[in-house]
Amino acid sequence: MTPNAASASSAPSRRSFLASTAVATAAVAGGMPLLAACGGSDSGSRDGTTSGKDARKLLPAFVAGSVVTPDIAARNGSAVGFTGKLDLAGLKTSVPKKLGKGGKVSIMSPFWGSPPKADNAYYTAMDDLIGVDVVWQNQDGNTYDQKLGAVLASSDVPDVVVVPGWNMTGKIPSAIIAKFADLGPYLSGDAVKQYPNLVAIPTDAWQRSLFGGRLRGLPMPSSYVTSIVPFYRKDIFDKEGYQVPASADEFHALAKEITDAKAKRWACLDMKWTAFNMFGVLSGDEKSLGWNLVDGKLVNRIETQEYLEALEWTRKLFAEELVHPDAKLGKSQATDPAPKFVAGEFLIYNQDISQWYGQAAAQATQNPDFRIWGMDIPGHAGGKPTLWAKNPAGIFAFVNKKASESVIRDVLAVANVTAAPYGTKEYMLTNYGVEGTHYTVKDGLPVKTDQGNIDVLNAFVMVASPAATIAHPDLPEVARGQVEWQQRMGACTRKSAFYGMQITEPARWTNLMNDFEQLEDDIVRGRKKIGDMQQAVSDWKSKGGDQLRDWYRKLLDDNGSAAN
Repeated sequence: MTPNAASASSAPSRRSFLASTAVATAAVAGGMPLLAACGGSDSGSRDGTTSGKDARKLLPAFVAGSVVTPDIAARNGSAVGFTGKLDLAGLKTSVPKKLGKGGKVSIMSPFWGSPPKADNAYYTAMDDLIGVDVVWQNQDGNTYDQKLGAVLASSDVPDVVVVPGWNMTGKIPSAIIAKFADLGPYLSGDAVKQYPNLVAIPTDAWQRSLFGGRLRGLPMPSSYVTSIVPFYRKDIFDKEGYQVPASADEFHALAKEITDAKAKRWACLDMKWTAFNMFGVLSGDEKSLGWNLVDGKLVNRIETQEYLEALEWTRKLFAEELVHPDAKLGKSQATDPAPKFVAGEFLIYNQDISQWYGQAAAQATQNPDFRIWGMDIPGHAGGKPTLWAKNPAGIFAFVNKKASESVIRDVLAVANVTAAPYGTKEYMLTNYGVEGTHYTVKDGLPVKTDQGNIDVLNAFVMVASPAATIAHPDLPEVARGQVEWQQRMGACTRKSAFYGMQITEPARWTNLMNDFEQLEDDIVRGRKKIGDMQQAVSDWKSKGGDQLRDWYRKLLDDNGSAAN
């Protein structure tokens, strides 16, 4: 089995990112209206957003990469795709000269797994390629929020700190503005052109990197198409004659047809995320994306009828015992799907798009008949769904405000290598390590060694990434399936009023919605009722939701909407 050859961050979060590696977005410059500023400067307001003319002055120029040509071009917000054989002997060079000046740079980043030794061959090779001595301060990704808060509250901040979007709660956004450097003098406009891979990062991703009126973040881009795929056992569907459902009612009927508890077969796991997509519920991967204009009124996703209908539909699957019993035990996606999905105990589940490759690769040799595939999301009443764009970047690396120019330049040298496109020498080293030590070549394919699986793991890829790319040289049909799924779903995807904007809410309202996910899970499992959600929404409004609505409304009144 070979590892995922297209590092890509997909979201809904980095919790699923590490099940994956990167699916970045291939949006082009100017793909969305850039909105005017509302607050945000080192000396002024620390909430609001920066866009419009103010943003255009800060954003780096965009020049599409031309070093490597993908087999499938980006369309409808999809990744680019590579389905041909990886030419290891013909890898391109995207960084013609070493940009690092030999300085030392400390980087704190979340890490899932056991961090490798500091002097391992992968780190040494990357340092030599870049010309920078990187000192990693890897922290447990599962408790990263605690470490992050403590570090940002101290005076001892590393040169670089990686901050995932889901950790940007409470006081973290204000700390980002206070603690981290303005990269505009090095990257804004044509200045970025000295970094050939950074200039190819889509403008939408840079837009998300504006904090407090300054360009502060180095982004990990992602496709704006939903990353939650309803996966199914295509091999069993074909054998049994099951048809992929084209509506919510057809899904429910299929679930009843599949389920046979005596035979230990159920239809699915918790399908809440797919229900939200089927019923056209606004995106929930970022607070600002949960707001949109409906008939001229600004509403939150939790206030919509579609939200309640999606919860009720999911609750019905649980109530009729069409959901695997394991899914009742915890939160929406608490169960590891792999073993019982492979065993055929359930035939459908929803998860991050990265699992398409992960599951297929794991079974490729030991279970050749196994075939996982992604369903197109139907509209709840049939036809095409109304899907909502997620944000085009969700993980960022920031440079300490106290860093010298030489340190900043060295950090950008690191980012310029890690953002190299698929099919280049720099990408290969970043994602696979050193041939003979971290991977071997078998039948023309790179295969990670045990040492590669220890050393070449979620470190350098966290600093910056290329535009969205999907490539699996060992399973090219999966890569094609993933990209074409994104393209079909992208054709149904709309951008809400706040798409692409890096918005810092006033701190007094940042915790208003903390309990809603748990309440959703309680409702679909029958522990709470739809009426409990309606009461929670009423309480939310009175405790600050209506005031927060007024605050978001002012952003729109002052600056316009990004919706399409």
